[in-house]
Amino acid sequence: MPETPDQNANDNAALTKPELVCPAGTPAMLRTAVDAGADAIYCGYRNATNARNFPGLNFSPKELGQSIAYAHDKGAQVLVAVNSFPPAGEMDLWKEGVDTAAELGADALIVADYGVAAYAAQTHPGLRLHLSVQGGASSPNAIKYFCREFGIRRVVLPRILTVEEIRGIHKQIPCEIEAFIFGNIGAMAEGRCSLSNYLTGVSSNMDGACSPASHVRYEEDPRGDLHIRLGGREIDRFTPGQTPGYPTICKGRYTTPCRDEPYYAFEEPVSLNLSRLLPDMMRAGVTALKIEGRQRSRAYVRDVVGAFRRAVDDIMAGRDPHLADLVALTEGGKETQGPFATKAWR
Repeated sequence: MPETPDQNANDNAALTKPELVCPAGTPAMLRTAVDAGADAIYCGYRNATNARNFPGLNFSPKELGQSIAYAHDKGAQVLVAVNSFPPAGEMDLWKEGVDTAAELGADALIVADYGVAAYAAQTHPGLRLHLSVQGGASSPNAIKYFCREFGIRRVVLPRILTVEEIRGIHKQIPCEIEAFIFGNIGAMAEGRCSLSNYLTGVSSNMDGACSPASHVRYEEDPRGDLHIRLGGREIDRFTPGQTPGYPTICKGRYTTPCRDEPYYAFEEPVSLNLSRLLPDMMRAGVTALKIEGRQRSRAYVRDVVGAFRRAVDDIMAGRDPHLADLVALTEGGKETQGPFATKAWR
């Protein structure tokens, strides 16, 4: 049944405008995100300290300083991800990342590792700390622990919760909530996936790279089929006319003696899109809406950020949000609300 104007007014009064937190894999992407209407941009260094450590991406300290100045001049914030896990005895690189972010005037640091969080809290008590989704905190007790021990001001929730579960968590924790609204669905346990490491020896958790390009091979057979290999193992095959995505084990297709056709053992290539759940997310207490995709293009950042900027502004103004068709920017040309709408998703 359509809502009356009075009901709409009451609903809008309950809304607090959330931050739109957007990805940047390069300085040019950061400027694009700022110009498209991002309230905050998250990025990382060109090393193993962040969870998107791919060749050609990320920031040198000089580039980060220049980018922070650009963002601040436009009224936006910069959040620096130092959110991978230091191997034993190699903490210095992560400490350096924390120190540099503080010196350059970053607005917040995104951390996952206990030791990195403790170092940041003790060494730079004025620097705002956010708990990365890599930290895997999905219960009020876990979140409150990080808040109590390290002064965490915001938690990025794993993509395993329904909107109602997020609402319940919001009522029990003393910090802000950031939640993903678009991009990779992330079916693996956040921050605890070792599939890529199994085949390549490179860890997404400690080296910051899942399916590193140096271990990917594309081979075409005489029939024209494209065979995709990671670490020497075939993880997918595409016939002519099919569009292959970037190869990751969790989205590969496999065969078994019990199946005649290849099947997706973990998840199909599909992207999260919560544009239709935005009002529900906002009413559930989500402070910041996060777009995934630091490894994507500037066009992706411009179009996705612009679409969600307009949708959030429409909702806050009491208008029906204009929901752009973003399926062309999704993985595999498919989109889902994932577990945010129902636990029956998997």
